[in-house]
Formats: sequence, C-alpha cells, structure tokens
Amino acid sequence: LGLASAGAGLLVWRLNAPTAAPAVRYTLLDGRQGDATAWRGKVVLVNFWATSCSTCVRKMPLLAATHGKYAARGLDVLAVAMQYDPPAYVSQFAESRRLPFGVAIDNRGEIAHAFGDVRVTPTTVVIDRQGHIAKRLVGDIPEAELHALVERLLAA
Repeated sequence: LGLASAGAGLLVWRLNAPTAAPAVRYTLLDGRQGDATAWRGKVVLVNFWATSCSTCVRKMPLLAATHGKYAARGLDVLAVAMQYDPPAYVSQFAESRRLPFGVAIDNRGEIAHAFGDVRVTPTTVVIDRQGHIAKRLVGDIPEAELHALVERLLAA
C-alpha cells in the first residue's frame, strides 16, 4: 500500500509538472529564421491559423492589438499558418493586414506536430517567460481572458 501511494504521488507530481514548449525552428515570410530559444524571457503567443478559417481571420486584429499593447513589456506573437494553407494566400493576408508580428508557414506540419499535433484552428498556445506552456486555447479567443492571462504572465 505504501508503495502504491508513493507511485500515485509520483504520478500526480508528473501530471502537475510544467510542460516545456517544444524546441521548434521556423522561417518567417520575410525569410528570417527563428527558433524557440529566442522566446526565453518573453511571454509568447503561438497562434495556429489558416486563411480559410473565419474565426482565425476575425481574431487576427485581436492578436495584432494584443501584440501592440504588450510587445514593449515582453510579449511576442508568432502566427503559424497551417500546412494546407497556400503560401500565396498567407503572404497576401499578412501583407494586406500589415500584421505586426512574425508569420510562419508550417509547410511540413512539423511545428503543429511539435505542439501536440495541432489540427483545429485557431489554436493558441501561450508560453511563459520560463519557456513552459501556460495555456492552450482552442477556438475563439475571448479578449478579456487573453489579456488577463498575458498581464499575469508578464507580471511574473
């Protein structure tokens, strides 16, 4: 019984342990290379989206406004276009909307796979300053909830 309790305690500890964000590499639309090591010390929103996703398109101004509001305090945003999204559509969308943050195309699906095999858009993964996944939001992003979370993580 004691051994079972110890094992159960270990299991609970592992379930509550912070999950490190994956060590991904990506190429932005402008050709610059990036990787997750640059996120250390920042709060990062990694948003998986597609130009064919109406919720994604509707929420892109929220991500732009959030970036503008918090970038000076240490927030970074990376919009990752899904593997199936035509690169020309992604490029045109980012340019026409003047997105103020990095946009990457996940040509092989490697970034989505690294973040838990993301298949639903939008999916936003919020990473804290220590490089741990603080929250995963699937679907619509409530502005108040997003800003409260970013404020809390920036203050930590």
